[in-house]
Amino acid sequence: MQARTTIVATFAGASLLVLAGAATAADVKVMASAAIKEAYLELVPQFEKSTEHKVATTWAGTVDMMQRLSGGEVFDLVIMAVPSIEELTKQGKIVPGSRVDLAKSGVGAAVRAGAPKPDISSGEALKRAMLAAKSIGYSTGPSGVYLAGLFQRMGIADEIKSKVKVSPPGMPVGEVIARGEAEIGFQQVSELLPVAGIDYIGPLSADVQQITVFAGGIHTGATHADAAKALVKFLTSPQAAPVIKKKGMEPG
Repeated sequence: MQARTTIVATFAGASLLVLAGAATAADVKVMASAAIKEAYLELVPQFEKSTEHKVATTWAGTVDMMQRLSGGEVFDLVIMAVPSIEELTKQGKIVPGSRVDLAKSGVGAAVRAGAPKPDISSGEALKRAMLAAKSIGYSTGPSGVYLAGLFQRMGIADEIKSKVKVSPPGMPVGEVIARGEAEIGFQQVSELLPVAGIDYIGPLSADVQQITVFAGGIHTGATHADAAKALVKFLTSPQAAPVIKKKGMEPG
């Protein structure tokens, strides 16, 4: 009888532990920039397996993200370029002090698969390539904003204005290039590498390069803030670093 009681008690204890684990598991809602998508998609399943949390991710372009978050949409975690995270913090949408830098990426260039690759080995070479190009693509995100300013500083913005094709928010510039709608296009390296139908030329040269840091911030309306913090911790762990590098970015 005592043995049976012990077995029942042990089983009941184990059941309580399972239920306790289930009770602490959370459905984490994330809104994220596509710049980190490739590394994120490889890492999140590992996080889910090790924690039992589930992650539901909404991907969007910077313009769309800012509109939706400023308009009142709520997520547990927001991942986007640092300037946008800082702006959302000022708006009261991101918890002050919760920002954690996850990865950084430079701007790269690509052409349609099999097309000639222009010289972009220096700022001057890039300028010549832009003047010679029949069409130029970039995004509405951080890389596109930077390039528009760069071309303005180069003094060629007006001259190439009619050749510029800005991809719609959320659409990879690589897809625009692959369809032949832009002869050469620019975006974060991590966003160009996975696109089929294009040839990656390389990053912008150091004299005109712009490094964008992507960070995570906890939403002030987060339902599962602790689980979101655990995800951020995982994305900045040593085991995440090789995956981030493999996908064309650098950790933090």
